[in-house]
Amino acid sequence: MKPRLSNKLSTRKLPWGSSLKVTAKVINPNTGKVAKGTVRLQGLRNGKWVTWDTETVRNANGTVTLKAAPKTSAYVRTLFTGTGYSQAATKGVKVTVKASGAKILAEAKKHKGALYKFAAAGPKRFDCSGYTLYVYKKAAGKKLPHKANSQQHYGKSVSKSNKKVGDLIVFRSGSYGYHAGIYAGGGYMYDSPHTGARVGKHKIYGSNYVVRRLVA
Repeated sequence: MKPRLSNKLSTRKLPWGSSLKVTAKVINPNTGKVAKGTVRLQGLRNGKWVTWDTETVRNANGTVTLKAAPKTSAYVRTLFTGTGYSQAATKGVKVTVKASGAKILAEAKKHKGALYKFAAAGPKRFDCSGYTLYVYKKAAGKKLPHKANSQQHYGKSVSKSNKKVGDLIVFRSGSYGYHAGIYAGGGYMYDSPHTGARVGKHKIYGSNYVVRRLVA
């Protein structure tokens, strides 16, 4: 006997770091009554369905609520298994996970006052690229190399006039990237400047820099 399995997603566009809630319902199609068993919330990763959450059907209307906080966009589904029943799965539905510039900036501000340390990448001390590396990883799940020159090649290129809060700024000497920061709006950025200095909001200096957008 294959049960009738349906689900409802709280959203298909999820802010990064937030939880997705899925309500699933399982019914025996022959009797119209609840099918007893287990429901799994799964995400498609590298061609395989990976279980994120599991709940047992206990209530009278056959519903369960499952939660997960995916870090990247993915197809999700629910899968039912129960004694005396065949497995049943819903069709995969894509959930888009997006971080915002405001979230990047909020994370950047948390580390104000942290002392500069060469080659450090947090959580207590940072050099410039270690700081941007840490903030983007923590706030958006983005992976950056620990080198300003390499970071200037990540994300989408944006003109200086179109930069917005949360964008990555990489200062250059010629075409070589030597310093990185996070745009804070109004001509300012958050960065970890140099030995003896601390993470803070500082005025953007000079004009030889590139802007990279890593989040929407």
